[in-house]
Amino acid sequence: MTREDIIRWSREVEDYADTIYEKGEYHPGWVEVRDQRFAALVAEAEREACAKIVYGLCVSDNNAQEIVNAIRARGSK
Repeated sequence: MTREDIIRWSREVEDYADTIYEKGEYHPGWVEVRDQRFAALVAEAEREACAKIVYGLCVSDNNAQEIVNAIRARGSK
């Protein structure tokens, strides 16, 4: 993940939180929604980075795709 990814995600999660709570109005849950969404984006990016590394290391291994799918599936748990 790059610095640009993090900046883009920070803007995206604020917009996301604004769609749940009225923009410009204080709501104590806004920060939690924003932070949870940001954490989910970071976790997704990390899973994808891990999956790419595993796939790169296991190109000749028939189980590589199965391993990659298992890593990506952790996001749906």
